[in-house]
Order: sequence, then C-alpha cells, then structure tokens
Amino acid sequence: MNKEELTPHVEELKRVLEEKVTEKELMDELDKYVNEYGVDMESAKRAIRRKFGGEESGFVTGNAVSKKIGDLAGNEPNVDITARVVYVEKKQIRARGEDKTIISGILGDDTGTASFTIWSDSYDLEKGSVYIFKNAYIKTWNDRIQVNMGSRGVVEKSDATIDLPERTISYTSVESKIGGLKEGMGNVSVTGRILSVEERNVNVRGEDKIVYSGLMADDTGKVQFSAWNDHNLKEGETILITNAYIRGWKGIPQLNIGDRSEVSRVDDPFGSADLDISSNKTLREVSESGGGLDITVSGLVVDLRGGSGLIFRCPQCNRSVLGGECTNHGKIDPVHDLRMKIVLDDGSGAIGAVLNRELTEKLTGVTLENAVSLSKARGESGIIAREIAPKILMKRLVLRGNVMSDEYGPMMIVSEADTEEVDIEKAATKLLDVVEGAL
Repeated sequence: MNKEELTPHVEELKRVLEEKVTEKELMDELDKYVNEYGVDMESAKRAIRRKFGGEESGFVTGNAVSKKIGDLAGNEPNVDITARVVYVEKKQIRARGEDKTIISGILGDDTGTASFTIWSDSYDLEKGSVYIFKNAYIKTWNDRIQVNMGSRGVVEKSDATIDLPERTISYTSVESKIGGLKEGMGNVSVTGRILSVEERNVNVRGEDKIVYSGLMADDTGKVQFSAWNDHNLKEGETILITNAYIRGWKGIPQLNIGDRSEVSRVDDPFGSADLDISSNKTLREVSESGGGLDITVSGLVVDLRGGSGLIFRCPQCNRSVLGGECTNHGKIDPVHDLRMKIVLDDGSGAIGAVLNRELTEKLTGVTLENAVSLSKARGESGIIAREIAPKILMKRLVLRGNVMSDEYGPMMIVSEADTEEVDIEKAATKLLDVVEGAL
C-alpha cells in the first residue's frame, strides 16, 4: 500500500492515541507492518495501538448518542448514559510502572445494570445518585457490558429520578463445562476429575480456618477450586458440583464451593482420557474467557513491546527495577535478566505474552551473557531489544502457559514455547478449498 492509502488509517490511529505519537512515527510503523511484514491492516493497527498504549482511550467519532443501559450493544464508540450509581469505589492499579487511581462500580437504570470504569479519580460519585455519563465508550468483557470513561468523557450530576427494577434471584443451577466458566457466573453445575487437593490454614478476621483447594479438569480445560467445608475430596475421583459460583483472579476463573453448593461422586465420563494436559484455544476464545490455566495458543509475532531485552531485577523479590531502586527494598544492587514481551496474533485476535530468559535464549539465540557483553560494549541496554526484534518478529510460535487479564486485556505468562513450522502446500490447499466453496 502506498502512502496515500495508509494516510486514513494513520489519521485514525492519531485520534485513538490522542496525538501522543507523531504522524511520521505512525506512518513508519504502519508501513513496516503492512508492506514489509505483510500483516493485514486490522492486525497492524491493533499491534500499534498496543505498542503505544492506546487500549484505554477507545474510539470517539461524531456526536454522542443517548442510550439506555439495556440498549447498549457493547461496541459503541461515543454514547451518553443517564444512570444511577448502584455501587462505587476508588482503587489503586499499577499501569505502565506507575500507581494510578481509578473509579469503578455499577450503574443502573430502568432497563438493567452495567459495570463502569472512569480512568481517573477526578470525580466523587455518591452511591444512589443519578449522573449523566457523557462521551462514554462501551466494551464487553465476559459477555457483559462495560461503560468506560476516557479522557474525553465527562460526568455530570443529574436531577432525574431513576427507579431500579426489583431483582429476581434464581437458585436454578446451570450446567457448564470448565472451559466455559467465566468470572461472575453463579449457580453453575460442573463435572470434573480432581487433579490435586490440599488443606490450607488461613486467618479470616482474626479467626483461623481451613480452606480446601486444588485443581480439577474436564475435557475442555482446568480450573482451581476452593471450599470452606470439608467434602472429603480425593485426588483422581470424579465429582459433580452444583450451585457453585465463579470468582476471578486477574481474569483466571476460580470455582468456589459455597454453603449452598452440593458435591456428589459420579461415574467418570472421561474414560481413560488424560485430563492433565494443556487445552488448545484460539486467541479470540482466550480474549472472550478473560484468562485460564494451562492454555496452548499459536500465532504470528506482530510486535516486540517495550520492556523487552536486557532488564534489571531485585535480587530479593525478583521484581524488575529501574535506576537500581526496588519499590519494596529500596536501593539495591540489581541483577541482569533477559525477557521478551511480545504480541501474538492468530487472525481471530491478539494477546500479549511474556517469555522468560530461558525461552528468549531458545527462540532468538541471544544469551544473557552475550547481551550483557554487547550492552557494556555499546554503553546502552536498549540495543539488545533491537538485536532481538528481527529474530522474533513475524515468526509463528506455539505458546503454553497461564493467561491473566487486567484493564489492558489478556496476557500470557509463557511456560513453554516453540516455533511453528507451516506446511505451505497444505495451507494453500486449505485456502483454495475455502475459496472454491465460497464461489
């Protein structure tokens, strides 16, 4: 594509990134992805937005449209919502190495409720009060509507009166596979094989208690579970849990066996299948679920993000540090380490992934010792990322690990990684079959 064809897409990226990146930088990046690497336009723009931190801002075009919560589709770029604050809190998050305060909670009107996030602490919202949320952008997470207020958003107090509908509570348990569990689900029934179980002593409000936790699996995936009551669970047995509820930790679903839950032993429907294996998913499936344990994905490396290459860590807590100072231990004598933070795209979606020293050395051939020597010789550590980039970009990889999520989306902590060999003839035949089938 020539410069004229790329220009509209560069202008779109400038708006999304709020002019934080120059037009020349964006043009160079887009030209590299599309014309040099051969990446499709949507994947290229997605990679550039991730690289320059554009996930928070959302797309804002034209004039805002007023909508009720029940009418939100989950993809609106610019909408006004008048709603009552059902719940609100300010909380601290860690974003790009800095502490940041945001406001989150639940909004409601006469058509339904939705969670909301204001990416600043500029407002003091009151529970029960009604506000107009102007220029919000709407996303979905785990099939639930999320209202987001970026830098263009404005919150104003409203004199409107909103009566929320009566909440109907159902205790009917819904059957679900482990691979389909999502944070926030309640009253679910799950059948799985116990892979591990342990007792842990915890202190809750000054009282010592025992929690029973472990790992269970079915033919779609694995999930951590916990119970406050002793159900005499044994490794290797298959159980049916009814009326469980799902909580999440950094996007990873966790199955909770509560006081209303029932546990029964059932015949094993999985036969001789080995359930202690990784589950293969597309990146779209990973993004929709929000996270999970022991997942395998494959795709093309479309970006090497900042924080890759030669880094420094605290020798006591292993945190990455800058300037020889750890947030936990103060001034320290840091140790060198090597890592990659990549963006993987399989055509259905994209996620970030972090690869440790061992995997970085395996995939690039750049060792920590070589990196330290080169950095000292050149007088800078940034050169290592530039050395690694051409060795990893546009490579197809198969990654295995746990996927966690935060406000910026899913991130895989990789435990295993290999290059993926592509059978060109087989891929071409498959594509031809698809094209001929569409004619």
